[in-house]
Amino acid sequence: MPTPSAADALGAALLASFRHSFQQYKTLADRALGQLSDAEWLHRPAPGSNSAAVIVQHMAGNLRSRFTDFLTTDGEKPTRQRDQEFEEPQSAAGIPALRQEWEAAWQVLFDLLNELQPADLLRTVTIRGEAHSVLEAVQRQVAHYASHVGQLVQLAKIIRGDDFQSLSIPRGQSQQFNQAMQDRK
Repeated sequence: MPTPSAADALGAALLASFRHSFQQYKTLADRALGQLSDAEWLHRPAPGSNSAAVIVQHMAGNLRSRFTDFLTTDGEKPTRQRDQEFEEPQSAAGIPALRQEWEAAWQVLFDLLNELQPADLLRTVTIRGEAHSVLEAVQRQVAHYASHVGQLVQLAKIIRGDDFQSLSIPRGQSQQFNQAMQDRK
């Protein structure tokens, strides 16, 4: 059985890993969204699919609901209007306000992560009345947001086409990238 200091170190490492993962996903989403005009945020590639605006609305609503008063209230707040998150905005004029909501919602998560302590990871929280350890609840959201960020990246690729600026190693440039990494050593 780990000593308390080893358990604290493990908990701190997990919290740092979660912070890093969430920050990486937010950065990836921001870089993809940054390639789109406000009007393009409303593009739906097929009937029944979601626009970037809808995905952002949903993620912002989820972030606020899950992480506001995270340790003391259910993660599905009674004030959340989840179904409305999936309604298309009326026009591109609402996108700047949506960007502000996006930033504010992520800040709720990052503020919480800065407050959580290693011992909190084993506390119990609820989401829709179902008990989860903090560790489980946070990991659940890492996976959830990763899937939506992938959707945002794919939408940006579809919309921008050949003008899409790669967010990682561009096609056909793996060898050059690997060589540059070796040269840095």
